[in-house]
Amino acid sequence: MRAIRSSAIALLAGAAVLGGCAYPEPYPVYGTAPVYAAPPVQERTEYGVVEAMELYPGGSGSPVNLGTILGGIAGGVIGHQFGGGRGNTASTIAGAVGGAVVGNEVQKANERDRYRAIVRLDSGGTIALNQFGQGELRVGDRVRVVGGRAYRY
Repeated sequence: MRAIRSSAIALLAGAAVLGGCAYPEPYPVYGTAPVYAAPPVQERTEYGVVEAMELYPGGSGSPVNLGTILGGIAGGVIGHQFGGGRGNTASTIAGAVGGAVVGNEVQKANERDRYRAIVRLDSGGTIALNQFGQGELRVGDRVRVVGGRAYRY
């Protein structure tokens, strides 16, 4: 009975760790197309100037995140499978600490900084784009906007 219970706990912990590694995509903004959208028949081309570049840092920057918590739980469960008596306690603590460190690093690897270009169009409008064409854009660059992407012009 204990073997079945510990196997079930290990299986659930493994599923929780893998679920914690998933990276959710941000909400769509202008410039990104959903996967299910049909391709446009004719792409609209507009011209403008980059007014500003905004940085959106990835993640919260806190030392304790979901990856840390799930990694600590999974490491503790796995560490509890080894040793007996005080050795079992030591391996549980070591597994929890090691799992928390690994989970934190996995969470940090999934966090990326994002940039948004604010473009003032020749028509007078302003758009914010998250997708850029080849090369980096800078404030003051003349750009051509095609299909929600900005290209240096």
